[in-house]
Amino acid sequence: MTKLKKFDNTFYPVLMFMILILLWQVIIVFGDVSKFILPSPIDIVKAFIEDFSLLMTHTKVTLEQSILGFVIAILFAFFISILMDRFSFIKKSLYPVLVISQTVPIIAITPLLIIWFGFGLITNIFIIILVCFFPITVSLVDGFEKVDKDYINLFKTMEASKWQLFFHVKLPSAMLNFFSGLKIAATYMVMAAVIAEWQGGTKGIGVYMVRVKNAYALDKVFASIIVIVIVSIAFIYAIDFIAKKVTHWK
Repeated sequence: MTKLKKFDNTFYPVLMFMILILLWQVIIVFGDVSKFILPSPIDIVKAFIEDFSLLMTHTKVTLEQSILGFVIAILFAFFISILMDRFSFIKKSLYPVLVISQTVPIIAITPLLIIWFGFGLITNIFIIILVCFFPITVSLVDGFEKVDKDYINLFKTMEASKWQLFFHVKLPSAMLNFFSGLKIAATYMVMAAVIAEWQGGTKGIGVYMVRVKNAYALDKVFASIIVIVIVSIAFIYAIDFIAKKVTHWK
């Protein structure tokens, strides 16, 4: 990618974002819109600065829960996807169940999880695992299936075992799909943690949002949304960076 193309890919989105922010500010000022209805970008920035330390305290809790749930989801997804690739009957049995499970809104089953596991860390992590598990598993299973058949036949002629075939052919070939699934899951990860905290948390950015919402401090609500967006984008860029290092041969 040329430097000019990289500049264009960065400049135009930033320009559009700045235009939208400016229009927002103009509408609030000249439209005489109340701060309790819709705060201006300047009000949101002020709220962000004023509550920065409190926001960071809650964000730390959300990050710890998100990362822990994300890691567990990755490990569980690897285990299940390997079983589904190794045994066709497991895939035929589990795949429809996984698809159907995604039709159930996570916010609808959160109260049930609270009843079963109580308020706190376990419930929050369980919700994050449920949300992140599906895209990672499906991406891995699809990656295992899309391996070049010529490579598989070559290894079979060399009398490679099934595990050698998996570790030397299937797993490397599935890495691109795996990291695509990771990026999708990363966009849901923080959102799932926030939803869990809405329902029954005591600390976290979701708890902060509920409290400031109940106080009609919409500028602080938007400030917490900024934090969520920044954290989510940071995770996506981090995964993209790791993916380029791991799959450099592609």
